[in-house]
Amino acid sequence: MKKAIVLAGSRGIGKGIADSLEKIENEKFEVVRTSTKELDTSNIKQVDELISRHKSADVLVLNTGGPPAQAFSDITKKDCDKYHDQLFYSFFKILQELHINDNGYIFLVSSFNVKEPDGKLLLSNAYRTAFISVLKCLSKKFASRNVTTINIAPGPIDTDRIRSLVSDVPSLEKRLPLGRLGQVEEIGKFVKSIIENDIKYLTGVTINFDGGKSNALF
Repeated sequence: MKKAIVLAGSRGIGKGIADSLEKIENEKFEVVRTSTKELDTSNIKQVDELISRHKSADVLVLNTGGPPAQAFSDITKKDCDKYHDQLFYSFFKILQELHINDNGYIFLVSSFNVKEPDGKLLLSNAYRTAFISVLKCLSKKFASRNVTTINIAPGPIDTDRIRSLVSDVPSLEKRLPLGRLGQVEEIGKFVKSIIENDIKYLTGVTINFDGGKSNALF
């Protein structure tokens, strides 16, 4: 049996992905879902414990919550240290020390704001973009073992986070090209389809999953 590890897999996008992995028919996966209570990626001790429990995986989904909206003048060194570990170093360390088996998959869940930065989410923009750069550089190394790397950059998806950032969701939906928020199940189905159909030539890429909201060309 193969193993899939989904960080923050008990709610939101992570849960949508984990649920879909359990439905893959041509492979049987032991799906390990971490919750934010058992794995806070800003807590490197907890990250070490995850790595010690799971030496390897066939599918790894790097996923975590993001910083709250903050004005530039309010950001402190403590904030920078916390979110550097949460959004960057924890993932860096996991890829250094947790072996991804040949023919495996690495998915990063980031944000569509990495292409069009939001001035209220400076730390999220900065650290997510930094790690995407690392993953892009590593994609060629992983490709030598047929390990696929894909960064999923979600836009307005119906999660607790979007509802914490947006006070009037119906008003937001009216401004979106599709007239609605995305659903976590849609991202789950995308991940499931990539694995189930053994799609390997799509690697080292960022997929905007934003319902057409972004104006970015690439």
